[in-house]
Amino acid sequence: MDKKIRIGAVSYLNTKPLLYGLENSRLEKEIELTLDYPAAIAKGLLSGKLDIGLVPVAILPLMEEYHIVTDFCIGCNGPVASVCLFSDVPLHEAETVLLDYQSRTSVALTRILLKHYWKLNPVFEDTGGDEYIHRIGQKTAGLVIGDRALEQRQHSKFVYDLGEAWKDFTGLGFVFAAWISNRKIDPEFLRTFNELNAIGLQNIPEIIRSNPYPHFDLGQYYTANISYELDDFKRAGMNLFLEFLT
Repeated sequence: MDKKIRIGAVSYLNTKPLLYGLENSRLEKEIELTLDYPAAIAKGLLSGKLDIGLVPVAILPLMEEYHIVTDFCIGCNGPVASVCLFSDVPLHEAETVLLDYQSRTSVALTRILLKHYWKLNPVFEDTGGDEYIHRIGQKTAGLVIGDRALEQRQHSKFVYDLGEAWKDFTGLGFVFAAWISNRKIDPEFLRTFNELNAIGLQNIPEIIRSNPYPHFDLGQYYTANISYELDDFKRAGMNLFLEFLT
């Protein structure tokens, strides 16, 4: 292969199983891997700086061309644990909701659920750095995602899990991020890439041992909260979510 395929993925704990097979794999010399937070990977895919990205699905309506290239995703079939609204008061008492700058999908999901599920109309405030998390308190709630959300669960009195709320609202699973390309990729490469994604799901105990984490039970997280297979149930949830965006 003359040119390396530029791949971007999220640097959260929840991507470790999908990246496990890529590490020291037979594709190592064919790819250039970038790790960052979701919105940054999305920006790279939209701008053409990346060829494939594990990106928030909320960017799909913004893409002129896109292809879902594996059978795997960052999804859930109920409580996801790491995408939550945090508050010190019941949600209906919160006047302001701070929005996590790291993910388009989670922000869009927050707005949808507050309007259509909780029937609330708070003031939304965009953020630009992690310091906003320290503002969560009194009547200011906040959306926090990823590893930071797993830690925030230990500090906030009220935790509203968006995966759980979506399941209760729609009866469907949810896809936070999927492997998306902005152009057609060699089918043989994609077959190997898909196979390597699957390897990590067969090695969860090893991944847990390699990533000691004191804030949350990763065994539960990887097997009960995050659901990695991009099945029809989650595809239906993704399609409904995209309808809300139009």
